[in-house]
Amino acid sequence: MSTSKLFEPTKLGPITLANRIAMAPLTRNRAIPDGLIPSPLAPEYYGQRATAGLLITEASQVSQQGQGYQDTPGIYSDAQIAGWKKVTDEVHKRGGKIFIQLWHVGRISHVDLQPNGGKPVAPSAIKANTKTFVGGKFVDVSEPRALELSEIPGIVDDFRKAAANAIKAGFDGVEIHGANGYLLDQFVRDSSNKRTDQYGGSIENRARLMIEVATAVAKEIGPERTGIRISPVTPANDVSDSNPQPLFDYITDEFNKLKLVYIHVIEGATGGPRDVAPFDYASLRKRFNGTYIANNAYDRALADQHLASGAADLIAFGKPFISNPDLVERLKLNAPLNEGDRNTFYGGGAKGYTDYPTLESAQAAQ
Repeated sequence: MSTSKLFEPTKLGPITLANRIAMAPLTRNRAIPDGLIPSPLAPEYYGQRATAGLLITEASQVSQQGQGYQDTPGIYSDAQIAGWKKVTDEVHKRGGKIFIQLWHVGRISHVDLQPNGGKPVAPSAIKANTKTFVGGKFVDVSEPRALELSEIPGIVDDFRKAAANAIKAGFDGVEIHGANGYLLDQFVRDSSNKRTDQYGGSIENRARLMIEVATAVAKEIGPERTGIRISPVTPANDVSDSNPQPLFDYITDEFNKLKLVYIHVIEGATGGPRDVAPFDYASLRKRFNGTYIANNAYDRALADQHLASGAADLIAFGKPFISNPDLVERLKLNAPLNEGDRNTFYGGGAKGYTDYPTLESAQAAQ
């Protein structure tokens, strides 16, 4: 039997990962509402999953304006930094490595979450046909307003400060959220960006904000600690682009010039079909000298195939990690996986968060 590359140690910039398995960011809506501080259960939740080569946390907003769903944690206050420090300490104690995902949701928000009940911000004042999670239920997102040119440097600086805070909190690095129809993705896609200034129109202009954010973060904490997530063809959160290949080829070339440590690529529709639209991911792989993390609907067989062929360096698994804290061990043994309880994915306490059994505990209980 050939050995799987999935379980080999590998380098990610200056750090050594125990294997080529990444835990993808998974929004769980369990932050303490007062202050949006990571849940007291978060150190245990991430610690249980520290056997993954790389843990990437749930998306964490870089400012209050960047929040789009109830009870998601931030990384802009001292209390939030202290809360995340407990998480990184626990993960490191268990031998793991952890990056935090930094996000600004842009128009995927609601007035109830915004400073002074203001409108969410976007590249253009176009409302997304999607819902958000507020007040314990899913509701339509609010009408956004277009960002003024004078506001854009402040957004870049919010990402820079959040990255500095992440390092203070003990993270090994950060992942910029440039995917899934959130603010940076809204700027790059021509369905959501109708601007006529230097942030709209051409590929270079639409990519400008994403590149500026990546540049500022890499300068603040080092490119070797800076990754970014993209989703070239996902329709998530009502975005699309009329010609994604040249757009994301250009963006990847720019990331390569910055020497970012990784690109984390959602191949296909987020949480949906991999073949939702034609796209040449090998083109991104060729253009980027850093680590390529592949994501979307991977199982052990597909992961083995893509690692063996050199199509990817790391494979990110999402939902299976919710219900399988010992997913690495289960994949290694080709053991059955726990089914996830969708009713406890978003919000709540320990149930469906820290109480899923490992193989070992399930066998001991028999």
